[in-house]
Amino acid sequence: MVRYPIGIQTFSEIRSRNCLYVDKTQYVYELANDMKYVFLSRPRRFGKSLLTSTFDAYFSGRKELFKGLAIEKLETEWTEYPVLHFSLATAKRGTVQDLDDIITMQLEDAESKYGIQQSETNLTKRFTRLVKDIYAKTNAQVVVLIDEYDAPMLTVLHDNERLEQMRTELQSFYSPLKDLDPYLRFVFITGITKFSQLSIFSQLNNLSNISMDPEYSALVGFTQEELERDFKEGIQGIADNNELTYSEALEKLKSLYDGYHFSYKSDGVYNPFSILQAMRTSHLDNYWFATGTPSFLVKMMKKFKTNVTQIDGSKVPATEFDAPTENMRSILPLFYQSGYITIKDYDPRSYRYTLGYPNEEVKVGLMDMFIPFFVSPDTIEASNACWYISEAFLDDDVDKALSAARSFFAGIPYQEGTLKDAPQSEGHFTAMLYVMFSFLNRYVYSQVRSGNGRIDILVETQKTVYVMELKMDGSVDEALQQIDDKGYAIPYEADGRRIVKVGINFSSKESTIKEWKVRA
Repeated sequence: MVRYPIGIQTFSEIRSRNCLYVDKTQYVYELANDMKYVFLSRPRRFGKSLLTSTFDAYFSGRKELFKGLAIEKLETEWTEYPVLHFSLATAKRGTVQDLDDIITMQLEDAESKYGIQQSETNLTKRFTRLVKDIYAKTNAQVVVLIDEYDAPMLTVLHDNERLEQMRTELQSFYSPLKDLDPYLRFVFITGITKFSQLSIFSQLNNLSNISMDPEYSALVGFTQEELERDFKEGIQGIADNNELTYSEALEKLKSLYDGYHFSYKSDGVYNPFSILQAMRTSHLDNYWFATGTPSFLVKMMKKFKTNVTQIDGSKVPATEFDAPTENMRSILPLFYQSGYITIKDYDPRSYRYTLGYPNEEVKVGLMDMFIPFFVSPDTIEASNACWYISEAFLDDDVDKALSAARSFFAGIPYQEGTLKDAPQSEGHFTAMLYVMFSFLNRYVYSQVRSGNGRIDILVETQKTVYVMELKMDGSVDEALQQIDDKGYAIPYEADGRRIVKVGINFSSKESTIKEWKVRA
Protein backbone atom coordinates (compact mmCIF):
# COMPACT_ATOMS: atom_id res chain seq x y z
CA MET A 1 0.00 0.00 0.00
CA VAL A 2 1.05 3.56 -0.70
CA ARG A 3 1.93 5.53 2.42
CA TYR A 4 0.62 9.06 2.17
CA PRO A 5 2.53 11.63 4.28
CA ILE A 6 -0.49 13.05 6.08
CA GLY A 7 0.64 15.75 8.48
CA ILE A 8 4.35 15.09 7.85
CA GLN A 9 6.26 18.24 6.91
CA THR A 10 9.78 16.90 7.38
CA PHE A 11 11.52 15.66 4.22
CA SER A 12 13.80 13.22 6.04
CA GLU A 13 10.84 11.55 7.76
CA ILE A 14 8.90 11.18 4.51
CA ARG A 15 11.90 9.53 2.86
CA SER A 16 12.94 7.32 5.80
CA ARG A 17 9.38 6.07 6.28
CA ASN A 18 9.05 5.35 2.55
CA CYS A 19 6.06 7.67 2.15
CA LEU A 20 4.96 8.95 -1.23
CA TYR A 21 6.96 12.01 -2.27
CA VAL A 22 6.16 14.04 -5.37
CA ASP A 23 9.60 14.91 -6.68
CA LYS A 24 10.32 18.65 -6.55
CA THR A 25 14.07 18.31 -6.14
CA GLN A 26 14.95 19.66 -9.58
CA TYR A 27 13.53 23.00 -8.42
CA VAL A 28 15.51 22.72 -5.20
CA TYR A 29 18.74 22.22 -7.13
CA GLU A 30 18.04 25.11 -9.52
CA LEU A 31 17.17 27.59 -6.78
CA ALA A 32 20.08 26.55 -4.59
CA ASN A 33 22.58 26.98 -7.39
CA ASP A 34 21.13 29.89 -9.39
CA MET A 35 20.01 32.22 -6.59
CA LYS A 36 21.13 33.28 -3.15
CA TYR A 37 18.23 35.18 -1.50
CA VAL A 38 14.81 33.71 -2.30
CA PHE A 39 11.29 34.54 -1.12
CA LEU A 40 8.20 32.40 -1.80
CA SER A 41 4.60 33.22 -0.90
CA ARG A 42 2.00 30.43 -0.95
CA PRO A 43 -1.29 29.63 0.87
CA ARG A 44 -1.37 27.68 4.12
CA ARG A 45 -0.95 23.89 3.98
CA PHE A 46 0.46 24.07 0.48
CA GLY A 47 3.85 22.47 1.12
CA LYS A 48 6.01 25.45 2.11
CA SER A 49 7.32 23.76 5.27
CA LEU A 50 8.13 20.54 3.41
CA LEU A 51 10.00 22.51 0.77
CA THR A 52 11.98 24.35 3.46
CA SER A 53 12.79 21.01 5.08
CA THR A 54 13.96 19.69 1.70
CA PHE A 55 16.40 22.58 1.41
CA ASP A 56 17.60 21.74 4.94
CA ALA A 57 18.32 18.13 3.96
CA TYR A 58 20.00 19.12 0.71
CA PHE A 59 22.35 21.70 2.23
CA SER A 60 23.09 19.33 5.14
CA GLY A 61 24.57 16.99 2.53
CA ARG A 62 22.18 14.11 3.26
CA LYS A 63 22.67 12.45 -0.10
CA GLU A 64 21.06 9.17 0.99
CA LEU A 65 17.65 10.85 1.35
CA PHE A 66 17.63 11.86 -2.32
CA LYS A 67 18.24 8.45 -3.85
CA GLY A 68 16.11 7.97 -6.96
CA LEU A 69 15.07 11.62 -7.14
CA ALA A 70 15.84 14.12 -9.90
CA ILE A 71 18.52 15.92 -7.90
CA GLU A 72 20.60 12.74 -7.61
CA LYS A 73 21.59 13.12 -11.28
CA LEU A 74 22.18 16.86 -10.99
CA GLU A 75 24.31 17.18 -7.85
CA THR A 76 27.84 15.77 -7.90
CA GLU A 77 29.49 17.33 -4.85
CA TRP A 78 26.95 17.17 -1.97
CA THR A 79 28.81 19.77 0.08
CA GLU A 80 27.63 19.98 3.69
CA TYR A 81 26.82 23.46 4.99
CA PRO A 82 25.76 24.59 8.47
CA VAL A 83 21.99 25.25 8.38
CA LEU A 84 19.97 27.62 10.56
CA HIS A 85 16.33 26.60 10.21
CA PHE A 86 13.78 28.94 11.82
CA SER A 87 9.99 28.65 11.92
CA LEU A 88 7.68 31.37 13.23
CA ALA A 89 4.52 29.34 12.67
CA THR A 90 3.73 29.17 16.39
CA ALA A 91 4.22 32.89 17.08
CA LYS A 92 0.53 33.72 16.95
CA ARG A 93 -0.27 35.18 20.37
CA GLY A 94 0.04 38.71 19.05
CA THR A 95 2.68 39.98 21.49
CA VAL A 96 6.29 40.98 20.99
CA GLN A 97 7.25 38.98 24.09
CA ASP A 98 5.84 35.78 22.60
CA LEU A 99 7.73 36.41 19.36
CA ASP A 100 10.97 37.07 21.25
CA ASP A 101 10.55 33.89 23.29
CA ILE A 102 10.08 31.74 20.17
CA ILE A 103 13.03 33.27 18.31
CA THR A 104 15.23 33.06 21.41
CA MET A 105 14.41 29.38 21.88
CA GLN A 106 15.42 28.62 18.29
CA LEU A 107 18.59 30.65 18.56
CA GLU A 108 19.49 28.73 21.73
CA ASP A 109 18.93 25.42 19.90
CA ALA A 110 21.26 26.54 17.10
CA GLU A 111 23.91 27.72 19.58
CA SER A 112 23.76 24.39 21.36
CA LYS A 113 23.97 22.44 18.09
CA TYR A 114 27.15 24.23 16.99
CA GLY A 115 28.66 24.67 20.45
CA ILE A 116 28.44 28.45 20.45
CA GLN A 117 28.50 30.43 23.71
CA GLN A 118 26.48 33.64 23.62
CA SER A 119 26.19 36.59 25.98
CA GLU A 120 24.12 38.79 23.65
CA THR A 121 20.41 39.29 24.36
CA ASN A 122 19.65 41.77 21.56
CA LEU A 123 18.15 39.80 18.63
CA THR A 124 20.10 41.65 15.94
CA LYS A 125 23.46 41.25 17.65
CA ARG A 126 22.75 37.68 18.72
CA PHE A 127 21.79 36.54 15.21
CA THR A 128 24.80 38.33 13.70
CA ARG A 129 27.18 36.81 16.24
CA LEU A 130 25.74 33.33 15.72
CA VAL A 131 26.28 33.35 11.95
CA LYS A 132 29.81 34.73 12.22
CA ASP A 133 30.79 32.29 14.96
CA ILE A 134 29.45 29.30 13.00
CA TYR A 135 31.35 30.48 9.92
CA ALA A 136 34.57 30.83 11.93
CA LYS A 137 34.08 27.42 13.54
CA THR A 138 33.14 25.43 10.42
CA ASN A 139 34.94 27.47 7.75
CA ALA A 140 31.74 27.18 5.69
CA GLN A 141 29.09 29.66 4.67
CA VAL A 142 25.80 29.40 6.54
CA VAL A 143 22.37 28.55 5.07
CA VAL A 144 19.42 30.44 6.62
CA LEU A 145 15.90 29.06 6.20
CA ILE A 146 12.92 31.01 7.61
CA ASP A 147 9.52 29.33 7.41
CA GLU A 148 6.23 31.23 7.98
CA TYR A 149 8.08 34.51 8.41
CA ASP A 150 4.81 36.48 8.54
CA ALA A 151 2.83 34.41 11.07
CA PRO A 152 3.37 36.89 13.94
CA MET A 153 2.14 39.81 11.83
CA LEU A 154 -0.92 38.09 10.41
CA THR A 155 -2.28 37.68 13.92
CA VAL A 156 -2.34 41.47 14.38
CA LEU A 157 -2.88 42.53 10.76
CA HIS A 158 -6.12 44.31 11.62
CA ASP A 159 -4.52 46.23 14.51
CA ASN A 160 -2.21 48.95 13.14
CA GLU A 161 -0.56 49.72 16.47
CA ARG A 162 0.35 46.13 17.32
CA LEU A 163 1.26 45.44 13.69
CA GLU A 164 3.85 48.22 13.81
CA GLN A 165 5.33 46.83 17.04
CA MET A 166 5.57 43.35 15.56
CA ARG A 167 7.05 44.62 12.33
CA THR A 168 9.72 46.57 14.19
CA GLU A 169 10.71 43.54 16.24
CA LEU A 170 10.88 41.25 13.21
CA GLN A 171 12.90 43.83 11.33
CA SER A 172 15.49 43.76 14.10
CA PHE A 173 15.78 39.98 13.61
CA TYR A 174 15.95 40.01 9.80
CA SER A 175 18.06 43.15 9.40
CA PRO A 176 21.51 41.49 9.72
CA LEU A 177 21.00 39.37 6.59
CA LYS A 178 22.29 41.99 4.14
CA ASP A 179 25.48 42.74 6.10
CA LEU A 180 26.09 39.02 6.64
CA ASP A 181 26.30 38.36 2.89
CA PRO A 182 29.95 37.12 2.90
CA TYR A 183 29.06 34.54 5.55
CA LEU A 184 25.90 33.23 3.87
CA ARG A 185 25.54 30.52 1.23
CA PHE A 186 21.75 30.64 0.73
CA VAL A 187 18.70 32.33 2.28
CA PHE A 188 15.16 31.01 1.76
CA ILE A 189 12.11 32.74 3.27
CA THR A 190 8.48 31.57 3.02
CA GLY A 191 5.14 32.90 4.17
CA ILE A 192 1.56 33.46 3.11
CA THR A 193 1.62 37.18 2.48
CA LYS A 194 3.90 39.66 0.82
CA PHE A 195 5.01 42.38 3.19
CA SER A 196 7.30 44.90 1.54
CA GLN A 197 11.03 44.36 1.73
CA LEU A 198 11.46 47.92 2.94
CA SER A 199 9.31 47.41 6.03
CA ILE A 200 10.42 43.89 6.96
CA PHE A 201 13.77 42.99 5.46
CA SER A 202 15.32 46.43 5.75
CA GLN A 203 18.27 46.68 3.35
CA LEU A 204 17.79 43.25 1.77
CA ASN A 205 17.06 44.69 -1.67
CA ASN A 206 18.51 41.68 -3.48
CA LEU A 207 15.78 39.30 -2.29
CA SER A 208 14.33 37.46 -5.30
CA ASN A 209 10.56 37.08 -4.99
CA ILE A 210 9.73 34.00 -7.09
CA SER A 211 6.09 33.82 -5.96
CA MET A 212 4.73 34.77 -9.38
CA ASP A 213 7.53 33.47 -11.61
CA PRO A 214 6.05 31.10 -14.24
CA GLU A 215 9.00 28.72 -14.01
CA TYR A 216 8.35 28.13 -10.30
CA SER A 217 4.55 28.06 -10.39
CA ALA A 218 4.56 24.31 -9.62
CA LEU A 219 7.23 24.48 -6.92
CA VAL A 220 4.57 23.41 -4.41
CA GLY A 221 1.21 21.82 -5.18
CA PHE A 222 0.67 19.01 -7.69
CA THR A 223 0.44 19.38 -11.46
CA GLN A 224 -1.92 17.29 -13.57
CA GLU A 225 1.06 15.26 -14.78
CA GLU A 226 2.26 14.60 -11.23
CA LEU A 227 -1.23 13.60 -10.11
CA GLU A 228 -1.69 11.06 -12.89
CA ARG A 229 1.88 9.76 -12.53
CA ASP A 230 2.15 9.34 -8.75
CA PHE A 231 -1.42 8.77 -7.54
CA LYS A 232 -2.80 6.04 -9.79
CA GLU A 233 -3.60 3.69 -6.90
CA GLY A 234 -5.32 6.43 -4.92
CA ILE A 235 -7.35 7.61 -7.90
CA GLN A 236 -8.54 4.08 -8.52
CA GLY A 237 -9.49 3.80 -4.85
CA ILE A 238 -11.59 6.95 -5.13
CA ALA A 239 -13.24 5.61 -8.28
CA ASP A 240 -14.10 2.30 -6.62
CA ASN A 241 -15.33 3.87 -3.39
CA ASN A 242 -17.57 6.39 -5.15
CA GLU A 243 -18.84 4.15 -7.98
CA LEU A 244 -17.04 6.18 -10.62
CA THR A 245 -14.89 5.28 -13.58
CA TYR A 246 -11.20 6.18 -13.38
CA SER A 247 -11.78 9.10 -15.77
CA GLU A 248 -14.75 10.33 -13.76
CA ALA A 249 -12.69 10.23 -10.58
CA LEU A 250 -10.03 12.35 -12.28
CA GLU A 251 -12.67 14.87 -13.33
CA LYS A 252 -14.09 15.07 -9.81
CA LEU A 253 -10.61 15.64 -8.35
CA LYS A 254 -9.99 18.36 -10.90
CA SER A 255 -13.23 20.23 -10.23
CA LEU A 256 -12.76 20.00 -6.45
CA TYR A 257 -9.05 20.62 -5.90
CA ASP A 258 -7.35 21.93 -9.09
CA GLY A 259 -7.23 25.42 -10.51
CA TYR A 260 -4.57 27.32 -8.55
CA HIS A 261 -2.55 29.59 -10.83
CA PHE A 262 0.43 31.36 -9.30
CA SER A 263 1.42 33.04 -12.53
CA TYR A 264 -0.63 34.29 -15.45
CA LYS A 265 1.28 31.95 -17.78
CA SER A 266 1.22 28.84 -15.60
CA ASP A 267 -0.77 25.63 -15.70
CA GLY A 268 -3.03 24.98 -12.75
CA VAL A 269 -1.89 23.03 -9.70
CA TYR A 270 -3.86 20.95 -7.20
CA ASN A 271 -4.12 21.67 -3.50
CA PRO A 272 -1.67 19.07 -2.06
CA PHE A 273 -3.35 18.85 1.35
CA SER A 274 -6.76 17.98 -0.08
CA ILE A 275 -5.33 15.53 -2.60
CA LEU A 276 -3.41 13.60 0.05
CA GLN A 277 -6.45 13.45 2.31
CA ALA A 278 -8.68 12.29 -0.53
CA MET A 279 -6.19 9.59 -1.50
CA ARG A 280 -5.92 8.34 2.06
CA THR A 281 -9.67 8.11 2.66
CA SER A 282 -10.87 7.38 -0.90
CA HIS A 283 -13.50 10.01 -0.11
CA LEU A 284 -14.13 13.43 -1.66
CA ASP A 285 -14.63 16.27 0.81
CA ASN A 286 -13.66 19.88 1.57
CA TYR A 287 -10.46 18.93 3.40
CA TRP A 288 -8.39 22.11 3.07
CA PHE A 289 -11.24 24.41 3.93
CA ALA A 290 -12.30 22.25 6.89
CA THR A 291 -8.96 22.99 8.59
CA GLY A 292 -10.27 26.48 9.31
CA THR A 293 -10.29 29.97 7.89
CA PRO A 294 -7.54 32.17 9.33
CA SER A 295 -9.01 34.70 11.75
CA PHE A 296 -6.97 37.48 10.15
CA LEU A 297 -8.88 37.02 6.89
CA VAL A 298 -12.29 37.42 8.52
CA LYS A 299 -11.11 40.54 10.36
CA MET A 300 -9.70 42.05 7.19
CA MET A 301 -12.94 41.33 5.33
CA LYS A 302 -14.74 43.47 7.87
CA LYS A 303 -12.08 46.17 7.66
CA PHE A 304 -12.41 46.44 3.87
CA LYS A 305 -16.23 46.02 3.90
CA THR A 306 -15.91 43.20 1.39
CA ASN A 307 -18.63 42.91 -1.26
CA VAL A 308 -18.94 39.15 -1.61
CA THR A 309 -20.67 39.38 -4.99
CA GLN A 310 -17.69 41.11 -6.61
CA ILE A 311 -14.90 38.71 -5.64
CA ASP A 312 -15.31 36.09 -8.36
CA GLY A 313 -14.38 37.50 -11.76
CA SER A 314 -12.97 40.72 -10.35
CA LYS A 315 -10.49 42.62 -12.50
CA VAL A 316 -7.65 44.48 -10.83
CA PRO A 317 -4.53 46.29 -12.06
CA ALA A 318 -1.21 44.63 -11.35
CA THR A 319 -0.19 47.46 -9.01
CA GLU A 320 -3.19 46.71 -6.77
CA PHE A 321 -3.04 42.95 -7.07
CA ASP A 322 0.64 42.60 -6.18
CA ALA A 323 0.67 45.37 -3.58
CA PRO A 324 2.55 44.74 -0.31
CA THR A 325 0.23 43.53 2.43
CA GLU A 326 0.49 46.66 4.53
CA ASN A 327 -0.38 48.85 1.51
CA MET A 328 -3.44 46.93 0.32
CA ARG A 329 -6.49 49.00 -0.58
CA SER A 330 -8.77 45.99 -1.05
CA ILE A 331 -9.11 42.45 0.26
CA LEU A 332 -8.23 40.86 -3.11
CA PRO A 333 -4.42 40.55 -2.71
CA LEU A 334 -4.88 38.91 0.68
CA PHE A 335 -7.57 36.59 -0.70
CA TYR A 336 -5.18 35.57 -3.48
CA GLN A 337 -2.17 35.03 -1.24
CA SER A 338 -4.32 33.02 1.18
CA GLY A 339 -5.53 30.69 -1.59
CA TYR A 340 -9.20 31.71 -1.76
CA ILE A 341 -9.00 33.23 -5.23
CA THR A 342 -6.51 32.69 -8.01
CA ILE A 343 -5.38 34.12 -11.34
CA LYS A 344 -7.83 33.35 -14.13
CA ASP A 345 -6.47 35.64 -16.83
CA TYR A 346 -4.15 38.56 -17.47
CA ASP A 347 -4.36 41.37 -20.02
CA PRO A 348 -0.84 42.60 -20.85
CA ARG A 349 -2.25 45.67 -22.60
CA SER A 350 -3.90 47.07 -19.48
CA TYR A 351 -1.79 45.17 -16.92
CA ARG A 352 -4.97 43.85 -15.35
CA TYR A 353 -5.57 40.49 -13.71
CA THR A 354 -8.86 38.62 -13.69
CA LEU A 355 -9.32 36.75 -10.41
CA GLY A 356 -11.72 34.02 -9.36
CA TYR A 357 -12.32 31.01 -7.16
CA PRO A 358 -9.91 28.18 -8.05
CA ASN A 359 -12.28 25.26 -7.54
CA GLU A 360 -15.47 23.93 -5.97
CA GLU A 361 -13.91 23.18 -2.60
CA VAL A 362 -12.92 26.81 -2.09
CA LYS A 363 -16.11 28.37 -3.44
CA VAL A 364 -18.49 26.21 -1.39
CA GLY A 365 -16.28 26.55 1.67
CA LEU A 366 -16.22 30.33 1.38
CA MET A 367 -19.98 30.52 0.92
CA ASP A 368 -20.40 28.43 4.03
CA MET A 369 -18.09 30.82 5.88
CA PHE A 370 -20.04 33.83 4.59
CA ILE A 371 -23.39 32.58 5.95
CA PRO A 372 -23.17 34.19 9.43
CA PHE A 373 -22.00 37.48 7.90
CA PHE A 374 -24.40 37.80 4.97
CA VAL A 375 -27.36 35.53 5.72
CA SER A 376 -28.05 34.54 9.32
CA PRO A 377 -26.23 33.80 12.59
CA ASP A 378 -28.19 30.54 12.77
CA THR A 379 -25.73 28.69 10.55
CA ILE A 380 -27.35 25.26 10.83
CA GLU A 381 -30.77 26.46 9.72
CA ALA A 382 -29.21 28.65 7.04
CA SER A 383 -27.05 25.80 5.68
CA ASN A 384 -30.07 23.51 5.50
CA ALA A 385 -31.99 26.18 3.62
CA CYS A 386 -29.08 26.66 1.22
CA TRP A 387 -28.96 22.99 0.35
CA TYR A 388 -32.75 22.85 -0.06
CA ILE A 389 -32.57 25.77 -2.49
CA SER A 390 -29.70 24.12 -4.39
CA GLU A 391 -31.66 20.89 -4.75
CA ALA A 392 -34.62 22.86 -6.12
CA PHE A 393 -32.38 24.42 -8.77
CA LEU A 394 -30.93 21.03 -9.66
CA ASP A 395 -34.52 19.95 -10.27
CA ASP A 396 -34.96 23.08 -12.42
CA ASP A 397 -37.70 24.34 -10.13
CA VAL A 398 -36.96 28.05 -9.66
CA ASP A 399 -40.32 28.71 -8.01
CA LYS A 400 -39.53 26.13 -5.35
CA ALA A 401 -36.09 27.64 -4.80
CA LEU A 402 -37.38 31.20 -4.41
CA SER A 403 -40.25 30.08 -2.18
CA ALA A 404 -37.74 28.44 0.12
CA ALA A 405 -35.55 31.57 0.13
CA ARG A 406 -38.56 33.79 0.90
CA SER A 407 -39.64 31.60 3.80
CA PHE A 408 -36.14 31.52 5.22
CA PHE A 409 -35.59 35.30 5.00
CA ALA A 410 -38.99 35.97 6.53
CA GLY A 411 -38.07 33.77 9.50
CA ILE A 412 -34.90 35.67 10.40
CA PRO A 413 -35.66 37.90 13.42
CA TYR A 414 -34.74 41.42 12.33
CA GLN A 415 -33.09 42.25 15.63
CA GLU A 416 -31.00 39.04 15.62
CA GLY A 417 -29.96 38.51 12.03
CA THR A 418 -27.24 40.08 9.96
CA LEU A 419 -29.84 42.39 8.49
CA LYS A 420 -29.71 44.38 11.73
CA ASP A 421 -26.27 45.79 10.95
CA ALA A 422 -26.43 45.68 7.16
CA PRO A 423 -27.76 48.48 4.99
CA GLN A 424 -31.20 47.83 3.58
CA SER A 425 -30.05 47.90 -0.01
CA GLU A 426 -30.50 45.96 -3.19
CA GLY A 427 -26.81 45.04 -3.05
CA HIS A 428 -27.14 43.49 0.39
CA PHE A 429 -30.09 41.35 -0.60
CA THR A 430 -28.23 40.32 -3.77
CA ALA A 431 -25.30 39.19 -1.62
CA MET A 432 -27.61 37.14 0.59
CA LEU A 433 -29.17 35.35 -2.38
CA TYR A 434 -25.79 34.86 -4.03
CA VAL A 435 -24.36 33.15 -0.94
CA MET A 436 -27.38 30.87 -0.59
CA PHE A 437 -27.50 29.97 -4.28
CA SER A 438 -23.75 29.32 -4.41
CA PHE A 439 -24.04 25.90 -2.85
CA LEU A 440 -24.56 24.89 -6.48
CA ASN A 441 -20.77 25.24 -6.62
CA ARG A 442 -19.31 26.73 -9.76
CA TYR A 443 -22.62 27.35 -11.49
CA VAL A 444 -23.67 30.54 -9.71
CA TYR A 445 -22.30 33.97 -10.57
CA SER A 446 -23.04 37.51 -9.48
CA GLN A 447 -22.48 40.90 -11.06
CA VAL A 448 -21.74 39.24 -14.40
CA ARG A 449 -20.59 41.84 -16.91
CA SER A 450 -22.51 42.18 -20.16
CA GLY A 451 -22.27 44.73 -22.95
CA ASN A 452 -24.71 47.09 -21.25
CA GLY A 453 -24.36 46.42 -17.54
CA ARG A 454 -24.13 43.67 -14.94
CA ILE A 455 -26.41 40.70 -14.38
CA ASP A 456 -27.32 40.58 -10.68
CA ILE A 457 -27.28 36.76 -10.46
CA LEU A 458 -26.68 34.09 -13.10
CA VAL A 459 -27.54 30.49 -12.22
CA GLU A 460 -26.61 27.64 -14.56
CA THR A 461 -27.93 24.09 -14.31
CA GLN A 462 -27.46 21.23 -16.73
CA LYS A 463 -30.57 22.17 -18.71
CA THR A 464 -31.24 25.82 -17.89
CA VAL A 465 -29.61 29.25 -17.62
CA TYR A 466 -31.40 31.58 -15.17
CA VAL A 467 -30.83 35.30 -15.70
CA MET A 468 -31.97 37.17 -12.57
CA GLU A 469 -32.48 40.87 -11.95
CA LEU A 470 -33.26 42.09 -8.42
CA LYS A 471 -35.10 45.20 -7.29
CA MET A 472 -35.81 46.52 -3.80
CA ASP A 473 -39.25 48.05 -3.29
CA GLY A 474 -39.63 48.07 -7.06
CA SER A 475 -41.50 45.83 -9.47
CA VAL A 476 -40.81 42.47 -11.07
CA ASP A 477 -41.94 43.81 -14.45
CA GLU A 478 -39.33 46.54 -14.20
CA ALA A 479 -36.69 43.90 -13.44
CA LEU A 480 -37.70 41.76 -16.43
CA GLN A 481 -37.77 44.80 -18.69
CA GLN A 482 -34.19 45.63 -17.66
CA ILE A 483 -33.06 42.11 -18.62
CA ASP A 484 -34.54 42.67 -22.09
CA ASP A 485 -33.43 46.29 -22.55
CA LYS A 486 -29.83 45.55 -21.64
CA GLY A 487 -29.69 42.24 -23.49
CA TYR A 488 -28.49 40.26 -20.47
CA ALA A 489 -29.69 36.96 -21.95
CA ILE A 490 -28.26 37.42 -25.45
CA PRO A 491 -24.79 35.89 -24.73
CA TYR A 492 -26.48 32.62 -23.70
CA GLU A 493 -28.88 32.21 -26.64
CA ALA A 494 -26.45 29.98 -28.54
CA ASP A 495 -25.74 27.90 -25.44
CA GLY A 496 -28.31 25.24 -26.28
CA ARG A 497 -29.89 25.31 -22.83
CA ARG A 498 -33.26 26.83 -21.97
CA ILE A 499 -33.03 30.49 -20.95
CA VAL A 500 -35.25 31.64 -18.09
CA LYS A 501 -35.53 35.29 -17.07
CA VAL A 502 -36.43 35.97 -13.44
CA GLY A 503 -37.48 39.29 -11.95
CA ILE A 504 -37.31 39.47 -8.15
CA ASN A 505 -38.62 42.22 -5.86
CA PHE A 506 -37.43 42.55 -2.25
CA SER A 507 -39.36 44.35 0.43
CA SER A 508 -37.18 46.44 2.76
CA LYS A 509 -40.06 46.60 5.24
CA GLU A 510 -40.57 42.83 5.39
CA SER A 511 -36.85 41.99 4.85
CA THR A 512 -37.67 39.22 2.42
CA ILE A 513 -38.67 38.47 -1.17
CA LYS A 514 -42.07 40.04 -1.82
CA GLU A 515 -42.70 38.64 -5.28
CA TRP A 516 -41.05 37.25 -8.38
CA LYS A 517 -41.98 36.56 -11.98
CA VAL A 518 -40.53 33.92 -14.29
CA ARG A 519 -40.48 34.23 -18.07
CA ALA A 520 -38.99 31.62 -20.38
